[in-house]
Formats: sequence, structure tokens, C-alpha cells
Amino acid sequence: MVKIYNTDIDTNIMEEIDEIKKGCWINMTNPTEGEIKSVCGSLMIQEDFIRYSLDSEEKARIDYEEDDDTILFILDVPIKEKEHEREIYTTMPIGIIVVRDEAIITVSLREMAFIEEFANGRVKGFSTYKKSRFVLQLMFRISSNYLETLKAINKETEQTEYTLKQSMNNEEILKLLDSEKSLVYITTSLRANEAVMERTVKIKNIKLYEDDEDILEDAIIENKQAIEMSKIYTDVLTSSMDAYASLISNNLNGTMKLLTSITIIIAIPTLIASLWGMNVRVPFEYTAYGFWILCIISVVVTIIGIALLNKKGLLRR
Repeated sequence: MVKIYNTDIDTNIMEEIDEIKKGCWINMTNPTEGEIKSVCGSLMIQEDFIRYSLDSEEKARIDYEEDDDTILFILDVPIKEKEHEREIYTTMPIGIIVVRDEAIITVSLREMAFIEEFANGRVKGFSTYKKSRFVLQLMFRISSNYLETLKAINKETEQTEYTLKQSMNNEEILKLLDSEKSLVYITTSLRANEAVMERTVKIKNIKLYEDDEDILEDAIIENKQAIEMSKIYTDVLTSSMDAYASLISNNLNGTMKLLTSITIIIAIPTLIASLWGMNVRVPFEYTAYGFWILCIISVVVTIIGIALLNKKGLLRR
């Protein structure tokens, strides 16, 4: 899907248009081969720039052609998707292509909420013909999006931990593992985005004015804050996972200890009955109340065994 937007320089009103014109913004969401060729043919740019952005494994970076003054920014954005019937946070690339002084293109595999905010005119100070500022505003929105995602992960982790405190089960532990995996993806992408943002300042083709520098600085600060939050959440989650692993191991040891003690207690009357059941002379064999005497002896010895095991704490989990 391809949508084209343009901000009128005189009225500063943005509207969706049908044809590519100078100063417009082209938003491409999972475009078809025909749409890729059409846009690239109209703007005389490499198709690879768009295809790179549609590769889900593409890493955040900057690529540019000095000959035609076209710059490609690839940044990672956080998304939520299903993996083995469970939801997990991961990242995917979004491409931002600055085509000389003619247009700016955004390319992604799926629709994104922050892109829709630009399309619906809900971003203050946004104009399609201010390409450098648009790139920086996108960087800032992406960094802010990471912060919101990290808060969502932390909230879900807290809910899972609360459930685990009530009753430990595999499903909740798997959720914690998914959260840990999500934080790894996000931390890696944040560091890659940080390198792109810091390199943006050094690109001669990008003209930055005073306000633009402030936006870039805010984006870098937001990104660094997200990296710190991600590191803190990862450390806390790792500590929690270690603690739960120790609890599970301790509970298992307690259960095995209890079962072993019960086995010992059951073995006492079994041993006595086995000895008196042999075909040899034994005490009380000619006594009329021999059976009951043995039962009483078994009960007494069992009670003594229970008392000794309980004193040593072997009957508690």
C-alpha cells in the first residue's frame, strides 16, 4: 500500500494526494513489486533502498549515495507479535529514505501507530517538505515508543510475578522467559538505533537547524533512557528468574525429603511384619495375643520414628 501526503507551503495544511510531487511524503506499507518499481521509477532511486527496509532481519544503519544525494536510514521499531501462541515483543526495521530535495519515503512491513499520527496531522510542527526535521521527529517518536513498550513489558512482568507468588506453574515461568527474550531484542535494537542517531549529526547531506538539533538531542536522550531502563529491567528479571529457580529447586528438595521420610515410616511396620512372617521361631509365636502385641510394637516404633524424623525437620517441605 502506498499513500502520498503533501503539506502546502502557503497554508501549511497537509493532505493526501494522488501523484508524487516535490516536497511530498510517500508512506509505503508492505508494498507490492509494482508499487516499488513505480515509486523508484518516478524518483530515479535504487529499488534496493526499499527492499532493504522490507527485510525483517535488516539491522539499523545509514546508507547513502553521494552521487544522487539520496540517504537511507534504517531504524528498528518495537512491535508485538505471536510466537508459539504466546505474545512476545520484538523489533522490525523501518526505512526512511531522503530523496534529494524532492521527497521523503517511509517503508515498513506493517502499519505503525506513530506513522499514523504523522499521517493524521497529530504531530506538532510536522511538514512534509521539512525532510530533515521529519527524520528527526521519527527518531524521537521511535525512541518514545521504546519507552512505552518497556513500561508495558515491566507491567506484564509484575503481573506474572504476582501470579507466580500465588501458585507456581510452567505457563507463568514461560511468560517470564518471553519477557527476558523481549528485553534482549529491544536492548540490541536500541544500541543499533543509538549508533544511527549519533552518526546522523556527522552526515553533511543533512542540514540541521537549531530546532532540529534540539529534536535530535531529545531523541538521543530518550533512546539512552530506554537503554538504561532496558538494562535495569533485564537485571531485575534475571535476578527474579534465578530466585524462582532456587525456589523451585528448594520445593522439589522439600518434596523429595518428605517422600523419603514417609517411605522410612512405612518401612518400619513392613520390616516387623516381614521378620515375624518368616518360617523360623520368633517371640510371641505361641502367645494368644501375639498378633496384637506385634501391632502395638509396630505402632509404638512407628510413632518413635515419626517423632525423631519430625524433630530433625524431615517431615516438613
